[in-house]
Amino acid sequence: MMDSSLLNIVLVTAILVCITLLIYNKSKLLHSLRSILNSSETIWHKLPLGSMGWPFVGETIQFISCAYSDRPESFMDCRRRMYGKVFKSHIFGAPTIVSTDSDVNRFVLQSDAKAFVPFYPKSLTELMGKSSILLINGSLQRKIHGLVGSFFKSPLLKHQITNDMQNYVQISMDKWREDRPIYIQDETKNIAFQVLVKALISLNPGPEMEILKKEFQEFMLGLMSLPVKVPGSQLYRSSQAKTRMVKIVHNIIRSKRKTGDMSRVPKDVVDVLVKDASEVLTDDLIAGNMIDMMIPGEDSVPLLMTLAIKYLSDCPAALHQLTEENMKLKMLKDKNGEPLIWTDYLSLSFTQSDKDIINSYNFTPFGGGQRLCPGLDLAKLEASIFLHHFVTSFRWVAQDDTIVNFPTVRMKSRMPVWVKRRQE
Repeated sequence: MMDSSLLNIVLVTAILVCITLLIYNKSKLLHSLRSILNSSETIWHKLPLGSMGWPFVGETIQFISCAYSDRPESFMDCRRRMYGKVFKSHIFGAPTIVSTDSDVNRFVLQSDAKAFVPFYPKSLTELMGKSSILLINGSLQRKIHGLVGSFFKSPLLKHQITNDMQNYVQISMDKWREDRPIYIQDETKNIAFQVLVKALISLNPGPEMEILKKEFQEFMLGLMSLPVKVPGSQLYRSSQAKTRMVKIVHNIIRSKRKTGDMSRVPKDVVDVLVKDASEVLTDDLIAGNMIDMMIPGEDSVPLLMTLAIKYLSDCPAALHQLTEENMKLKMLKDKNGEPLIWTDYLSLSFTQSDKDIINSYNFTPFGGGQRLCPGLDLAKLEASIFLHHFVTSFRWVAQDDTIVNFPTVRMKSRMPVWVKRRQE
């Protein structure tokens, strides 16, 4: 897992954050930051060592070729040895300062919008739009992040997520057969997307959910595509798909307003944002952000579950300890005739043992500071529920598969496993 952690740091710092400063070393960190912010002229005298590569393309080709290889961290390792933990480069059409230093990363992630602002490839900014929570800064970003984060932390939503997750996991696993492989990546994507969409807009599984999912997959293909928006291009198709999805969410918002279907206690994120009295939270802004917030349900949350199964398959000792912990919980609840609730899943110490690593700034899959993913706790809860039911219901043998690291992290063969149901 730590091989991919370095790539996560790189993607967070090199692709998502374009840092316009130089840091000589840790001891000069704060002094350098203050001097750069006070005088733009010093930027040109404070650039770190590194290479800007070829004209126009910079070092993008080298970066991508390494990302597709078995050692995606080799691009960073080579330059870190030559230039240090912080170095300059030119990636995806922009001069970039790359940081692999946890202290620098901490400062960047904890800083306010005046010091650093998000930077994304042009195709992504085109699809997200100027009002996306990923792109906005200042008070509006903090307001939306705070409203959504508070709702995601509420015990009421955790109770709903637990019930939905258990239901969708059970429906999915009941269909699994022992005479053919189960593709974990596909299964987790289907489950996580349905759970998240219901938390965002209260849409249940059915024909409309299938339409939304199909459009969303088309939308996702354009996030790291060529920044050419002409009819027939991937960016154009993805943009059209988002427009159609936004219309679906707009219809849901209008229906809520028309019927007064917004209870005193919010049922979903749309309720939370629509009920806010601020005039800046328009229906267009809310609808667009609902689509952007669906990304974890198609990407990061399923990946978390899929990689957990991969590494448990590769590490029998960890699998034994996790299975033992979850079987004890299952037997205790069965003995007492009690259903599993969200606090039960979060009480599993070994299953939740990634907390210290995630908080270390050496591994930042959920961002940090003001950009910390508001759904962090829910992602861990969903993963815990899936792992619990998987290890307590099945034994399995995983087929060989490899991790693809670009443009997003995924399994090359969708993580096929052969399962056998445990006997009662």
